[in-house]
Amino acid sequence: MALRANGKSANEDSAFGACAKARAAREQVQICTPEGRRCGSVRRFRLRQLRLWHFASYVFVFDDSDRLCVQKRTQIKDVFPGAFDLSAGGVLAAGEARHIGARREVFEELGVSAPLNFTGSFQFGALHVHGDIFWTRWTGPIRPQPEEVEATDWLDIADALALQQVTPDTRAALVYLLASPGCPVGRP
Repeated sequence: MALRANGKSANEDSAFGACAKARAAREQVQICTPEGRRCGSVRRFRLRQLRLWHFASYVFVFDDSDRLCVQKRTQIKDVFPGAFDLSAGGVLAAGEARHIGARREVFEELGVSAPLNFTGSFQFGALHVHGDIFWTRWTGPIRPQPEEVEATDWLDIADALALQQVTPDTRAALVYLLASPGCPVGRP
Protein backbone atom coordinates (compact mmCIF):
# COMPACT_ATOMS: atom_id res chain seq x y z
CA MET A 1 0.00 0.00 0.00
CA ALA A 2 1.46 3.37 -1.05
CA LEU A 3 0.20 5.73 1.64
CA ARG A 4 0.32 9.48 1.09
CA ALA A 5 1.68 11.11 4.24
CA ASN A 6 0.27 14.27 5.79
CA GLY A 7 3.58 16.12 5.34
CA LYS A 8 4.48 16.93 8.96
CA SER A 9 7.98 16.44 10.34
CA ALA A 10 8.53 14.17 13.36
CA ASN A 11 9.12 17.18 15.69
CA GLU A 12 6.05 19.03 14.41
CA ASP A 13 4.02 15.86 14.74
CA SER A 14 5.17 15.24 18.32
CA ALA A 15 4.47 18.78 19.61
CA PHE A 16 1.24 19.11 17.65
CA GLY A 17 0.15 15.65 18.78
CA ALA A 18 0.60 16.34 22.47
CA CYS A 19 -1.66 19.39 22.27
CA ALA A 20 -4.25 17.57 20.16
CA LYS A 21 -4.32 14.61 22.53
CA ALA A 22 -4.89 16.85 25.57
CA ARG A 23 -7.64 18.77 23.75
CA ALA A 24 -9.40 15.55 22.70
CA ALA A 25 -9.33 14.16 26.26
CA ARG A 26 -11.27 17.23 27.47
CA GLU A 27 -13.86 17.06 24.69
CA GLN A 28 -17.46 16.47 25.86
CA VAL A 29 -19.02 13.48 24.10
CA GLN A 30 -22.53 12.04 23.99
CA ILE A 31 -23.18 8.87 25.98
CA CYS A 32 -26.13 6.52 25.74
CA THR A 33 -27.66 3.44 27.30
CA PRO A 34 -26.86 -0.03 25.91
CA GLU A 35 -30.24 0.23 24.15
CA GLY A 36 -29.18 3.44 22.36
CA ARG A 37 -31.01 6.16 24.32
CA ARG A 38 -29.13 9.38 25.06
CA CYS A 39 -28.38 9.71 28.76
CA GLY A 40 -25.90 12.56 29.15
CA SER A 41 -22.37 13.54 28.29
CA VAL A 42 -18.90 13.08 29.71
CA ARG A 43 -15.37 14.04 28.78
CA ARG A 44 -13.81 11.70 26.26
CA PHE A 45 -11.21 10.37 28.73
CA ARG A 46 -14.02 9.33 31.14
CA LEU A 47 -15.85 7.60 28.29
CA ARG A 48 -12.73 5.50 27.63
CA GLN A 49 -11.89 5.03 31.31
CA LEU A 50 -15.37 3.77 32.23
CA ARG A 51 -16.04 1.99 28.90
CA LEU A 52 -19.39 3.76 28.49
CA TRP A 53 -21.83 3.20 25.64
CA HIS A 54 -21.74 5.99 23.06
CA PHE A 55 -22.63 6.93 19.49
CA ALA A 56 -20.17 7.02 16.60
CA SER A 57 -20.31 7.64 12.87
CA TYR A 58 -18.67 5.60 10.12
CA VAL A 59 -18.38 7.33 6.73
CA PHE A 60 -17.04 5.24 3.86
CA VAL A 61 -15.52 7.37 1.11
CA PHE A 62 -15.41 5.80 -2.37
CA ASP A 63 -13.94 7.15 -5.59
CA ASP A 64 -15.48 6.66 -9.04
CA SER A 65 -13.60 3.35 -9.42
CA ASP A 66 -15.23 1.96 -6.25
CA ARG A 67 -11.96 2.20 -4.33
CA LEU A 68 -12.15 2.98 -0.62
CA CYS A 69 -10.20 5.76 1.09
CA VAL A 70 -8.22 4.07 3.88
CA GLN A 71 -6.47 6.02 6.64
CA LYS A 72 -3.50 5.19 8.82
CA ARG A 73 -4.18 6.58 12.29
CA THR A 74 -1.55 8.68 14.05
CA GLN A 75 0.30 7.28 17.03
CA ILE A 76 -1.38 9.78 19.38
CA LYS A 77 -4.90 8.36 18.95
CA ASP A 78 -6.37 7.20 22.26
CA VAL A 79 -7.72 3.98 20.73
CA PHE A 80 -5.84 1.81 18.19
CA PRO A 81 -2.92 4.18 17.55
CA GLY A 82 -1.16 3.49 14.25
CA ALA A 83 -3.91 1.16 13.01
CA PHE A 84 -5.79 1.47 9.72
CA ASP A 85 -9.28 2.97 9.58
CA LEU A 86 -11.54 1.84 6.75
CA SER A 87 -13.87 4.79 7.33
CA ALA A 88 -13.77 8.36 8.50
CA GLY A 89 -15.80 9.01 11.59
CA GLY A 90 -15.76 9.15 15.31
CA VAL A 91 -17.55 9.74 18.56
CA LEU A 92 -20.56 12.04 18.61
CA ALA A 93 -20.05 15.34 20.43
CA ALA A 94 -22.40 16.16 23.33
CA GLY A 95 -25.83 17.20 22.00
CA GLU A 96 -24.82 16.68 18.37
CA ALA A 97 -27.25 15.19 15.83
CA ARG A 98 -25.93 11.93 14.46
CA HIS A 99 -25.90 12.95 10.76
CA ILE A 100 -24.23 16.26 11.67
CA GLY A 101 -21.52 14.37 13.56
CA ALA A 102 -20.89 12.21 10.48
CA ARG A 103 -20.52 15.28 8.23
CA ARG A 104 -18.23 16.96 10.75
CA GLU A 105 -15.99 13.91 11.11
CA VAL A 106 -15.49 13.23 7.38
CA PHE A 107 -14.69 16.89 6.78
CA GLU A 108 -12.32 17.17 9.76
CA GLU A 109 -10.43 13.95 9.03
CA LEU A 110 -10.28 14.00 5.22
CA GLY A 111 -11.45 17.41 4.00
CA VAL A 112 -14.40 15.73 2.25
CA SER A 113 -17.58 17.80 1.87
CA ALA A 114 -20.10 15.74 -0.10
CA PRO A 115 -23.65 14.48 0.40
CA LEU A 116 -23.77 11.48 2.73
CA ASN A 117 -25.96 8.42 2.20
CA PHE A 118 -27.24 6.77 5.37
CA THR A 119 -27.12 2.96 5.21
CA GLY A 120 -28.08 1.83 8.69
CA SER A 121 -27.04 1.44 12.31
CA PHE A 122 -25.25 -1.35 14.15
CA GLN A 123 -23.87 -2.15 17.58
CA PHE A 124 -20.26 -3.02 18.22
CA GLY A 125 -20.37 -4.36 21.77
CA ALA A 126 -16.62 -4.80 22.25
CA LEU A 127 -16.20 -1.00 22.17
CA HIS A 128 -19.70 -0.13 23.50
CA VAL A 129 -20.61 1.69 20.28
CA HIS A 130 -23.91 2.39 18.56
CA GLY A 131 -22.70 3.21 15.05
CA ASP A 132 -24.38 4.94 12.13
CA ILE A 133 -23.06 3.97 8.71
CA PHE A 134 -22.87 6.41 5.81
CA TRP A 135 -21.13 6.40 2.43
CA THR A 136 -20.23 9.03 -0.15
CA ARG A 137 -18.44 9.43 -3.48
CA TRP A 138 -15.49 11.80 -3.66
CA THR A 139 -13.20 12.70 -6.56
CA GLY A 140 -11.61 15.79 -5.03
CA PRO A 141 -8.37 15.97 -3.08
CA ILE A 142 -8.04 14.28 0.29
CA ARG A 143 -6.75 16.67 2.95
CA PRO A 144 -5.88 14.58 6.03
CA GLN A 145 -6.13 16.13 9.48
CA PRO A 146 -2.56 15.86 10.86
CA GLU A 147 -3.66 15.16 14.46
CA GLU A 148 -5.64 12.09 13.45
CA VAL A 149 -4.48 10.86 10.05
CA GLU A 150 -0.88 9.93 9.30
CA ALA A 151 -1.51 8.91 5.68
CA THR A 152 -4.22 7.82 3.23
CA ASP A 153 -4.59 5.58 0.19
CA TRP A 154 -7.33 4.35 -2.15
CA LEU A 155 -7.76 0.57 -2.04
CA ASP A 156 -10.03 -1.99 -3.67
CA ILE A 157 -12.52 -3.39 -1.16
CA ALA A 158 -10.87 -6.83 -1.08
CA ASP A 159 -7.46 -5.25 -0.38
CA ALA A 160 -8.92 -3.06 2.36
CA LEU A 161 -10.55 -6.06 4.03
CA ALA A 162 -7.27 -8.01 3.80
CA LEU A 163 -5.30 -5.38 5.73
CA GLN A 164 -3.88 -6.37 9.10
CA GLN A 165 -4.06 -3.98 12.07
CA VAL A 166 -7.44 -2.55 11.10
CA THR A 167 -9.68 -0.99 13.73
CA PRO A 168 -12.23 -3.74 14.42
CA ASP A 169 -15.25 -1.45 14.47
CA THR A 170 -14.52 0.00 11.00
CA ARG A 171 -14.08 -3.52 9.63
CA ALA A 172 -17.44 -4.55 11.17
CA ALA A 173 -19.11 -1.42 9.78
CA LEU A 174 -17.74 -2.15 6.28
CA VAL A 175 -19.01 -5.73 6.43
CA TYR A 176 -22.42 -4.35 7.44
CA LEU A 177 -22.35 -1.87 4.52
CA LEU A 178 -21.36 -4.58 2.02
CA ALA A 179 -24.28 -6.76 3.14
CA SER A 180 -26.85 -3.95 2.99
CA PRO A 181 -29.22 -3.40 0.04
CA GLY A 182 -28.01 0.23 -0.24
CA CYS A 183 -24.37 -0.72 -0.76
CA PRO A 184 -22.90 1.42 -3.57
CA VAL A 185 -20.10 -0.97 -4.54
CA GLY A 186 -19.81 -4.60 -5.60
CA ARG A 187 -19.00 -7.17 -2.95
CA PRO A 188 -15.52 -8.72 -3.17
